[in-house]
Amino acid sequence: MFRVCRAVVGPMDADDAWSETFLAAMLAYPRLARDSDVGAWLVTIAHRKSIDVLRARGRSAVPLAEVPDRSSVLGNPDSGDSDLWAAVAALPERQRLAIAYHYLGGLPHAATAELIGGSAESVRRASADGVASLRKLFVPTLERTAP
Repeated sequence: MFRVCRAVVGPMDADDAWSETFLAAMLAYPRLARDSDVGAWLVTIAHRKSIDVLRARGRSAVPLAEVPDRSSVLGNPDSGDSDLWAAVAALPERQRLAIAYHYLGGLPHAATAELIGGSAESVRRASADGVASLRKLFVPTLERTAP
């Protein structure tokens, strides 16, 4: 099982995945059917625990040797895109919230609907209408300035 964990997560995290594998196996063993293939069962647990370790690694902070001196201004309302942010602020509340939660916050339409009320379809429509309004304001400007 250790070789499976090491192959999936690498040498640094293999011990953690291996330990988690056997903790989970010990807890689940009483429920294992008598005619089960124990080897395959353990490999399945090792695979799943290794994937858990990989997912946890992806969510952890990455240490830096040096902290950057400047902060990013991308997407911040004070970053020089005042016309865009003013246009977003001028949208009807439902459209503004749908755009903010879906496009800027990354929530699916169903989760956005839970926050602002209504169905996923109505939130999808509100965000589409808001984006269409923004395009009317900004796409013609871009087309006029293009060479």
